[in-house]
Amino acid sequence: MENSRYPKFTFTWLGGVTLVVGLFVGTMAVSLFNTFWMVVFKENLELKSWFLMVANSVGFLMAIAFFDFFIVRRTTQKKLSFNLSSVNFYTYLLIFPMMAGMMLVSEFTASLIPTTGPFFGDFYEYFTQLMNQLTDDPVVMIIMTVLLAPVFEEIIFRGIIQKGLINKGVKPWKAILYASILFGVVHGNPWQFISAVMLGCVLGLVYDRTKSLLMPILLHGFNNLCLSLLVLYGKDESFAKVFNVSEWLILAVGLVVFSLFYYLFMKKYKVHYSEI
Repeated sequence: MENSRYPKFTFTWLGGVTLVVGLFVGTMAVSLFNTFWMVVFKENLELKSWFLMVANSVGFLMAIAFFDFFIVRRTTQKKLSFNLSSVNFYTYLLIFPMMAGMMLVSEFTASLIPTTGPFFGDFYEYFTQLMNQLTDDPVVMIIMTVLLAPVFEEIIFRGIIQKGLINKGVKPWKAILYASILFGVVHGNPWQFISAVMLGCVLGLVYDRTKSLLMPILLHGFNNLCLSLLVLYGKDESFAKVFNVSEWLILAVGLVVFSLFYYLFMKKYKVHYSEI
């Protein structure tokens, strides 16, 4: 790691503030542009299906740019960059089934959170309405969830936060957990929080072992693609409901698949690349 061509920055509270400020500036810039457009052209861009995609992209890009300029370049004299190299084919055969297994386990765990009642009921209805808005334009949904979100989110949560914590001296398992919890928090609802934390741990583990940010990006995109297809063609984000099987069966299959490929990945073949 000391001889790595990539900047060895650290992540602290200042880095967190920098990311938030960058996100705020990017979001405000999009909002101001929309206000300008409304005044000049009498059209509200927020009503366009692609506006949320653009707004999120600008916000994430500005957050990453702020962290790069104010933290990375000033402390390492290098620009922010990541290892995006591929891995051997056998590693792919281990990490994708492992991710699929955790997807099933996380679905069962998230299903334990109530969707009715005075608090959860109203919250779930609001969350469902937001999800329905994303399906209005399937093309925009796929671009945003399968292509853009995995890239931006993995750069921030695995590439910046997790890696920055490890560079700071935090033990890898703690850095993976912290980054995953933050990953869950930004999703803004208890159902996705649970899934994001669990899946984030797998993404973080794969990144730590392969040292390539491309791997969690691909796994993240794989997860979002599966969920998008479930919503678009199955009209639900649940494997159990779409395939009409018990949540307990989903849990059992998920545990078996995840455990098997986790063992192969971590113990049997001990996948562990070096970053140079």
